[in-house]
Amino acid sequence: MFSGWRVIILCFLLLYGVPNSSTGAPGQSHHSLILPGSPFPAKANDPKVQRAARLAIYKYNNSSNDIFLFKESRINKATIQIVKGVKYRLNVDICRTVCRKRIPHPNLDRCDFQKNKMLRKKFTCDFEVWFIPWQQKTQILVMFCH
Repeated sequence: MFSGWRVIILCFLLLYGVPNSSTGAPGQSHHSLILPGSPFPAKANDPKVQRAARLAIYKYNNSSNDIFLFKESRINKATIQIVKGVKYRLNVDICRTVCRKRIPHPNLDRCDFQKNKMLRKKFTCDFEVWFIPWQQKTQILVMFCH
């Protein structure tokens, strides 16, 4: 009978959310819930978050008319949502680099940020990147920079 109660409790937690006290974010309740399918915070230094940001920036560079490439200078906020794949919502500061656009694009890791004061440019961007690994598919759903 004890194992039956475990199943009932597990089902309840899966349906109604699991209390999360590990976020520790200021202003959040100690009893906040993470519901299945809901976005949850991610660390900016997570390699998967950084990969999602870099893919979004490649898309930005391919869409931009700027003669220089941009790259991420800071990931301000990141959330992950598990929905038919993995969706990353990112708020990222991007800055102009010294690398000019050419085909093929140079590796952004080798591009320093623009040093010339007249050429420096910075944007804050909201990106939404969706990975569907079993279809080997990646989509940039949102790309808004200001």
